[in-house]
Amino acid sequence: MSKKKKVVVSGSKKKVVKKPKPTSSRLSGEKASSKSDRSNLIFRKENYLYMLGGAALLLLGFILMSGGSMPSPDVWDESLIYSPRRITLAPILIVAGLVLEVVGIFK
Repeated sequence: MSKKKKVVVSGSKKKVVKKPKPTSSRLSGEKASSKSDRSNLIFRKENYLYMLGGAALLLLGFILMSGGSMPSPDVWDESLIYSPRRITLAPILIVAGLVLEVVGIFK
């Protein structure tokens, strides 16, 4: 005598799965083009030039703020550490670079 496998059937309701509709553009009923439209860009060339100039000022300020080391480890030379280039000029350039970045973004 062979053993029969028991089959359990649950419910007779079948779920109907709807196929999703393909996506389409909502822009004034026109089909979206694969090429980007220049009129829809957020920034123009002028904005990018301002942001590039701000990044250059930031980089220059950080380079001016960094510096070499003392020529001799036994001698402390305040003129190398507290020079006007590091204390005044470099922070002014960094702040000017940040301001130029903000102008470039908001203009």
